[in-house]
Amino acid sequence: MHMRCCAHILNLIVGEGLKEIDASVAKVREAVRYVKSSPNRSQTFRSFMERLGMESKSLLSLDVPTRWNLTYIMLETAEKFEKVFLRMDFEDDGYSSYFRTKEDSGGLGSPCMTDFQNCRAFVTFLRLFYNATKKFSGSLYVTSNAFYDEIFVIQESISNLVKSQNTLLKSTATNMQTKFEKYWGEGEKINPLLYVAVVFDPRKQLRFLKFSFSEIYGNAVAEVMVDKVKDLLFKLYNFYTSIHSPNVQDQSGSERTELETDASDPYVMVVVMSLRGILAENCDGRKDANFEILEWWRDNCNRYQVLSKVVKDVLAVPVSTVASESAFSTGGRIVDPFRSALSPLMVQNLVCSQNWLQVTVPISHRQSRDDVEALEEELLDLGNMLKL
Repeated sequence: MHMRCCAHILNLIVGEGLKEIDASVAKVREAVRYVKSSPNRSQTFRSFMERLGMESKSLLSLDVPTRWNLTYIMLETAEKFEKVFLRMDFEDDGYSSYFRTKEDSGGLGSPCMTDFQNCRAFVTFLRLFYNATKKFSGSLYVTSNAFYDEIFVIQESISNLVKSQNTLLKSTATNMQTKFEKYWGEGEKINPLLYVAVVFDPRKQLRFLKFSFSEIYGNAVAEVMVDKVKDLLFKLYNFYTSIHSPNVQDQSGSERTELETDASDPYVMVVVMSLRGILAENCDGRKDANFEILEWWRDNCNRYQVLSKVVKDVLAVPVSTVASESAFSTGGRIVDPFRSALSPLMVQNLVCSQNWLQVTVPISHRQSRDDVEALEEELLDLGNMLKL
């Protein structure tokens, strides 16, 4: 039942990719830093934009090296202004001398066309990880049923990039593939409940799993993996039936009919769910981007009383343990000296003040203070009694 945090694994995979393309990223970062370092340089940059007839509402943004989502945003905006940077390298003495000094002191030179090409290709690839990490870090919707969609696309993209003619991108993809296989390789290292969550999605079912397995691993391996998922589904159904059967007064007609059709079939539950299309029946959300899987199961729980109980537990499994912003950070969580200098009393006061400000019901501060003092006295008396 061990579930690795998917956002953390994506973080590790992206970290491997950034190592290979670090030189090009560093040059672009330095170019952006130069432009944003003073108002005069920013104005010069805008004047070059006007001369080239470029209009864009996107503004250059400097990244934080320990947060790869900010690196992605920086590269995404900077590559749009490739012509401006290249023109500045030829015509802006301040820009060219700045990087010439950097080179003379052993630093990196200005970004060239190849650097922007590498960054542009990597941004397209990195966008998959960016969107997947945001989806995995969500807290207001089910994430377990969305897991395999994102992983399938990422795995396919890495496999295609490994075959790239670009040596740098090929090397980058190879390193990322190694890290991917370490945690999710061959499908055996992924918690099988995530496959079950896909089957419980009435828009996908077992057909989608079989298709994706075949695309990635081939038909032979796909058949084996599908059989394992079927076996797990059958075990789950039997287990929940043994627990909840006394509470199920009248099993739904469609579910009961299918179960009685062929009781000797070891995978009859899968036949109920997927192969005979019961879950897909009257599913109007197949092409609806706003389809709510929990709402669909709520509406159909009376038809599939046992299955709905399995679904409730499986879909409750989160695929990430971190918030969206923390998911992108490759740095350690360090409490700065200012925050660590706060006394326990000050921390308590700040927390209480925030709670009071957010509450909509008027609070009597005097009454609250008296209650707190009374509670502290009770705790003190209790502590003295325990010592005795």
